[in-house]
Amino acid sequence: MLRARDEMDRRYAEPLDVPHLAALAHLSVSRFGRVFRSVYGETPHRYLQRRRVERAMTLLRQTDRPVTDVAWDVGFASLGTFSRTFSVVVGCSPTEFRARHAPVAVPSCFVAAWTRPRVAAAAPGTPVSEKQPAPGAG
Repeated sequence: MLRARDEMDRRYAEPLDVPHLAALAHLSVSRFGRVFRSVYGETPHRYLQRRRVERAMTLLRQTDRPVTDVAWDVGFASLGTFSRTFSVVVGCSPTEFRARHAPVAVPSCFVAAWTRPRVAAAAPGTPVSEKQPAPGAG
């Protein structure tokens, strides 16, 4: 599962297909989806969307590139899909996000950690990404 997730992290801006990711994990396509969700708390598609949105957040904060270019840079083929997905994950549109979040003078890894979109609260006992604290943890 780590190989597939690492591939998604490395190649988030490229078109990725589930059969390729399943082969990296040495699982069938249907089994891959179930195991990925049980391990990471979200589907492979949702994970990839969230990673793309995280990268878009960084680009919107640190560059003055048009929102359309940012959407294409992170792997979205449609501005509408990007805006809708961004709004669902972050809670505001890409333009609103840029207006609210000016660049700050700290390392980008800190900003990324502070502003990382969280996975929706999981049921008790559901595994979550090791990159995020468990829901309710303080």
